[in-house]
Amino acid sequence: MAFDPATLRFNDQGLIPVIAQEAETGEVLMMAWMNAQAVVKTLETGRVTYWSRSRQAFWIKGETSGHVQELVDLRVDCDRDCLLALVRQTGAACHTNRRVCFYTSVKDGDEVELMAPMT
Repeated sequence: MAFDPATLRFNDQGLIPVIAQEAETGEVLMMAWMNAQAVVKTLETGRVTYWSRSRQAFWIKGETSGHVQELVDLRVDCDRDCLLALVRQTGAACHTNRRVCFYTSVKDGDEVELMAPMT
């Protein structure tokens, strides 16, 4: 059965959330958004392409930073309203230059920084 991005359930802004996960380790790297065109571009090029809500433009991960996400597999959840991108991540996934965006933990009511930026 051929994949049709039109079968995905996009929100009222035409976007769908995407979780990026390191294919080899299972490490959850980040969450971002795609529109239908970003989904198609990602599948066509093998380079993960998101939709930047702040810039209202496509954002190819690593295009300026060199911290590339190479697509290994794109998975659709059971409700078709969220995607999981299994990737090979080069360098930091987070714009703060940390390996992952989820570097803050809430413990006993306090925020605890789990990792420093990469050097």
